[in-house]
Amino acid sequence: MSVINFYLSCMFDAKDIERFREETDGVKEVIHLNNAGSALPPNVVRDAVVYYTAEEATFGGYETHSRYFEEIESTYDVIAQLINASREEIALVENATVAWNGAFQAIDWQDGDEIITNQSDYASNYISYLHHPRDLNIKVIPNLPNGDPDLVALDKLFTDKTKLVSITHMPTNGGLVTPVEAIGKIARKHNVLYLLDACQSAGQYPLDVEVIGCDMLSVTGRKYMRAPRGTGFLYVRKSVLPKLRPFYVDLHSANWTGKDTYEIRSDARKFENWEGNRAATLGLKVACDYINEIGIENIWERVQQLGGYLRNALSTVDGVQVHDIGSIKSGIVSFTVEGHTANEVKEYLLERKINVSWNGVPNTYLDMTARGLNEIIRASVHYYNTEKEIDVFIKALVQLK
Repeated sequence: MSVINFYLSCMFDAKDIERFREETDGVKEVIHLNNAGSALPPNVVRDAVVYYTAEEATFGGYETHSRYFEEIESTYDVIAQLINASREEIALVENATVAWNGAFQAIDWQDGDEIITNQSDYASNYISYLHHPRDLNIKVIPNLPNGDPDLVALDKLFTDKTKLVSITHMPTNGGLVTPVEAIGKIARKHNVLYLLDACQSAGQYPLDVEVIGCDMLSVTGRKYMRAPRGTGFLYVRKSVLPKLRPFYVDLHSANWTGKDTYEIRSDARKFENWEGNRAATLGLKVACDYINEIGIENIWERVQQLGGYLRNALSTVDGVQVHDIGSIKSGIVSFTVEGHTANEVKEYLLERKINVSWNGVPNTYLDMTARGLNEIIRASVHYYNTEKEIDVFIKALVQLK
């Protein structure tokens, strides 16, 4: 199959891609197009987790933690470097849901307070709005015809009851890259808190919290960051930290100062708890080092180019329809195959050692129902994928049809 070569130029050259693949043993076994689910880690990340776990089993958990204390502590620094924050603004948590809810539940909500969100907001976030014990009013930014949020309409949604702008940066499907920097300027103009779900953008997109203007940002490690499962972090701006009261605390996030008194930490670690997987945390640190070393801007350029290559290739296959939206698109590519359910396609590809995933209406209810979609197949590329892998994937789809 012939595909135009427009997408092949990148700041990474062929030797770089070869190196990344040599440093990722998983690519020898599968064509992994499920990076928005859980990416293949570099070998250095895998080895860090395995070796640390072996030392825990040999020398003891607390003792091993003491031996690696400085290295684990530096996780805060490498994350801060990645998103242009300070270490005091970073909390290490189990996943993006814990991070996001840590921030959301800490806000002083009152009945009648308003939340502004985007149409492609993720289910777990929206369910949290609905589940909150306070009676919250949810406002949804309408979309332009191309799928971008209408920023003029957004500006008109604010009232004196608006307490939070809550945005999903890159939705679980649809390929959209939400213009979070422009939304940040509008939120600041209205002096309203801004929470960004960067679950699927961290590790593929250059996140700069100062440029974005967000007050809080939640991330998972397992997706585009290529870190272990069970890792994530929360960013909270210094000026906002005193305004947020964590839903739960322990002896790590607070200090017991007297029979009837306690004192909560002043930094972002007030959203942490003591116990955690130290091996996985070390893996997260190594994954951040890897990103910082090769350059997040280079990664983003490569991901966009591979995503474009994949969309173009899918458009040549009879019976395949791409369902991506937005003026800027990510490495997450959504499509359907005529005559086959999404799960059928996923299982067919899995038998051929090609990994994809699929989503149904409950994942992004507002977006899917607005576009008349019941389900989509999701192929998500990362910088270590190749055009040759995409060609093999396309050939498999042609054979399915």
